[in-house]
Amino acid sequence: MSITALPRSRSRGLLALAAAGALAAAGLILPAAAQAAPVLLSQGKTVTASSTESPDYLGAKLAVDGDNGTRWASARTDNEWLQVDLGATAHIERVDLRWESAYGKNYLIQVSDNGTSWTTVSTRTNGTGGNESLTVSGDGRYVRMQGQTRATGYGYSLWELQVFGTTGTTPTPDPTTPTNPTACNNDDVASGKTTSASSSEGGGDSSKLAADGNAGTRWSSAWSDNQWWQVDLGSSTNVCQVALNWEAAYGKAFQVQVSDSPTSGFTTIATVTNGTGGANQVVAASGKGRYLRLNLQTRATGYGFSLWEVKVSTTGTTPTDPTNPTDPTTPTGDLTNPNVPDGPADGKVKVAGSQGNWALQVNGKQWVVKGMTWGPSVAEFPAHVANLKAMGVNTIRTWGTDAGSKALFDQAAANGIRVIAGFWLAPGGGPGSGGCPDYVNDATYKANSMNDILTQVRAYKDNPGVLMWDVGNESLLGLGSCGTTGGGVEQNRNAYAKFVNDVAVQIKAIDPNHPVTSTDAWTGAWPYLKAYTPALDLYGLNSYGAVCSTKQTWVSGGYTKPYILTEGGPVGSWEADPDVNGIPNQGTDQDNANGYVKSWNCLGEHRGVALGATMFHYGLEGDFGGIWFNVIPGGNKRLAYYAIAKMYGGSAGQSGVNTPPTFQSMSIDNSTSIVAGSTVTLRAAVSDPQGDPINYVTFVNSQPINDAGGLQWVEHQRNGNVFTFTAPQTLGVWKAYLFAEDGKGNVGVQTVSFRVAPPAVNGTNIAKGKTASASSFDPWNGNYTPAQAVDGDYTTRWSSNWTDTEWIQVDLGSKQTFTSLQLVWEAAFAKGYLIQQSDDGNTWSTLRTVTDGDGNVDTHAVNGNARYVRIQGVTRGTAYGYSLYELGVYR
Repeated sequence: MSITALPRSRSRGLLALAAAGALAAAGLILPAAAQAAPVLLSQGKTVTASSTESPDYLGAKLAVDGDNGTRWASARTDNEWLQVDLGATAHIERVDLRWESAYGKNYLIQVSDNGTSWTTVSTRTNGTGGNESLTVSGDGRYVRMQGQTRATGYGYSLWELQVFGTTGTTPTPDPTTPTNPTACNNDDVASGKTTSASSSEGGGDSSKLAADGNAGTRWSSAWSDNQWWQVDLGSSTNVCQVALNWEAAYGKAFQVQVSDSPTSGFTTIATVTNGTGGANQVVAASGKGRYLRLNLQTRATGYGFSLWEVKVSTTGTTPTDPTNPTDPTTPTGDLTNPNVPDGPADGKVKVAGSQGNWALQVNGKQWVVKGMTWGPSVAEFPAHVANLKAMGVNTIRTWGTDAGSKALFDQAAANGIRVIAGFWLAPGGGPGSGGCPDYVNDATYKANSMNDILTQVRAYKDNPGVLMWDVGNESLLGLGSCGTTGGGVEQNRNAYAKFVNDVAVQIKAIDPNHPVTSTDAWTGAWPYLKAYTPALDLYGLNSYGAVCSTKQTWVSGGYTKPYILTEGGPVGSWEADPDVNGIPNQGTDQDNANGYVKSWNCLGEHRGVALGATMFHYGLEGDFGGIWFNVIPGGNKRLAYYAIAKMYGGSAGQSGVNTPPTFQSMSIDNSTSIVAGSTVTLRAAVSDPQGDPINYVTFVNSQPINDAGGLQWVEHQRNGNVFTFTAPQTLGVWKAYLFAEDGKGNVGVQTVSFRVAPPAVNGTNIAKGKTASASSFDPWNGNYTPAQAVDGDYTTRWSSNWTDTEWIQVDLGSKQTFTSLQLVWEAAFAKGYLIQQSDDGNTWSTLRTVTDGDGNVDTHAVNGNARYVRIQGVTRGTAYGYSLYELGVYR
C-alpha cells in the first residue's frame, strides 16, 4: 500500500460496506424463555458452494470464518448455493446473512440430514441485502442458502453466513463469540453511568435521564427515525439482557449493539423489528462490550423515541476473548525471544533459531523490528530522525530502492536505524495499482525487473543501513483483478510467486548476508509463497483490523517461515463498519492510537514467529488517507505517535512528555440530512492534558462522493464547544475534520460524517413509490434500476448507459396536476434535457427545456397536468451516462 492509493486498494470492499450500512436488518432475535439459548453452530465448519469467483480470495470457507472483512462470491448466475456442514444434527432457529453489495433478491434457506435431500425452512422474496436475520425452525446437519434470483449483475456474495441453534449436547463455545456462562443477573450496570445520544428533544442533552434510576424522568429524541442512545458501562462487560421502559413514543424497530469503542466497531447482539413498547420490554441480548447502544431505526409514532429508563443486566463474568487478548490502550507485546542465543559478531543479518522459535539477528544480536513505514523524501530524513529515535524506532520500510536510496541508507545507519529495502513489482499496492503483467509469458518484463533489482542489490549489499530485501508489495492481491492475463488469475499468481523465488535465489547469490522477504496484503497470499517461493527467509504481511487472527492462520496453515508485519495499524477504510451515513467509520483519535497498540500486542502473542513490525505510516500528508493513518500529519504529532513510542520503549512514550489535545466527544447535529448551503453545527469536547491553549481548524472532504483525497479548509464560528460552518453545495456524504493544535508541535484530529441533502420542496411528492421505467440502467455494479430514483432515498440512484439520448419516466397512476419538479443528480448529471408530460406514455409534450444544467439539485416550476412525466436527456454533463438520486414531482 502507498499513502496515495489508500482508498483504491480495497475500493470494492469499501463500497460494499457502505451499501450494506444503508440497509436494515430483518427478523426478531429473542430466544424462547423455555429453551436453551441458540448458539452459533456454523463458524469454522466445513462449507461448500456451487461455484466461487476466486478459490483463494473469495472461497466458500470465508463465509464462515468469523471475519467480516472476508467473503465468498459465486459465479454470475442465479442458481448458485452455499452450504455448511454443522458436523451433527441440530435444531436450527436463526440464520444471519451479512451480504456484500451483490446480494440475493430471492433465495431459500434449506436444511438436510444427508446433504442431498433438502427441506425449505425459509423463503426470502424481495431481499434487501445488508444484514438479514431470518427466524427459522428446522432440524438438520446441513444448512444451505439456495439462490434463486440475484439483485445485481454479479453473483451472490456473503461476508458471513451464521447458523444459530441447539444440538443434543452442549457445543464447544466458539472462541470469537463468547456464550453466556451463567444465568442472567437481575442487576443494572447502566444506572448512573455516562450516556450520550444522537439528539435530545428541545436541545441540550437529556440522555442521562434514561439511566438515572428515576422512572419519572425520561430522554426523548428528535422527531425522526435513525436515532441512537448509548451508555458507557465503564469497562468491557458481558451483557445478557436489556429492559426498556418506554414512554408512549416507543421504537418499532431497533437493535441492541455493543462495542469497546464509543464510535465504531459496534456488534448487533439483538434485533427487534415489531416492537410493542410498554413499561418493561425485555430483550435478550448476549454480547460483550464497554459501550451499549440502542440503534433506534423506526419509530412507532409521529414523535421521536422516548425512554423513561434503560436497565442493562449482566452475567457477572468476563471470559477472555482470544481475538483481543489485551487492553488495546496498554502495550504488552514483548517480541524478544529469550530462547534464541546470540550468534557470532559476523556483521550479518539473519533469521536464527528453528521452527516456531526464531529471532532476527544483526551482527549476532537479536533485532526485534520496531519500525515505521517511511513516507517523506530522502532529503527530509535528517529533519525527522530525532522524532523516529524518540519513538524508539530502529527500522524503517520503503517500497522502492534506486540510485537515490544511498543517502537514506547512509543517514539511517549513522543513527542506528536499518531499512527494509523494497522492490516494486506490478501490480503493487493491490488492485488497480500498476498494470497487469503476464508473469507466465512476459519474459521481457521479468528480465527487466530482475535486472533492476539485482543492480540495486549489488550497489547496496555492503551498506550498513540495509536490514533486508523486500520483493514486491500486495501483488498477489492485485493480480486478482487481472482477469485472463497469463491464462487466468491462478496461473498468473503461481507464476508471480515462482518469479519472486527466482529473484530471491539471485539476490542470495549476490548477497548472502541479508534476508529476503516478500510482502502481500494478507495471509491469503501465504499458500502461494509456501508452494512456490521456498527461497524466502520470512514473509511480509500488510494487515490492519485482521492482524490478530494471523497466529491462528499460521498454525492452521502449517507454515514454516516467520513473518514481520510490514504494514499495520488501526482498522482500514476497506474493513471499517459503516457509520450512520453508510460510509466507513474512522473512529476517534484515541481509536486510531489504540489500533497500533492492539496490533503490537497481538504480535506479542506469537513471539518466536512474529519478528516485529513496521507500522503504517510515518507520513506528513494531511489528506483523507493521511488523517486515517499518518502519525505526524503536517509535522504535528498525534496520539498515535506517542502510543507507538510507548510500545517501542522510546523516550516520547515516557511520563511527563507534552502530548496532544484529546477529544472527549465530537458529533454533528442532524448529521443524516443537512440542507446544502445551510449551517452545520459541530459539537466537540476537547481538552489539553497539559493545559496548553488550543487552536482549532476545520476542514471538509468529499471522498465518499468523488474519491477526492484533499481536505478543504472551511471558516468556522466557535462558541465554547460548538463550531458552526456553511454546508457545501455538492450533495452526498462529506467528512468534517476538526484539528486541535496545542502550539507545541502536537495535534488532535477527529472526523465525523454528515450528509448534504437538497432543499425541501413545498407540496407532496406524487412520484414517490410510483412505477418508473427508463431507456436503460446499469445492471452490473449494483441496483441502479429506475425505481431507485423514485424511492425517496437519497442514498440510492438510477444510472443509465453512457449515451446522450437516455430517458427516465414515472407513471403517476392517474392524470394529476403538478407545479414543480426536483432533480437530485449524482456526479453524472445532464447539461441539457427536456421535462416532458404525457397522458398515455407515448405522445409527449415538453414543459421545460434546460440547456445549462450544472448538476447537484435542479428545482423547476412547471404547469403540469398528466399521468406520465419524463426526463429526456439531450446532452450529458460528463463522459458517463445520467444518474439521478431522486426525481420528485410535486403538487
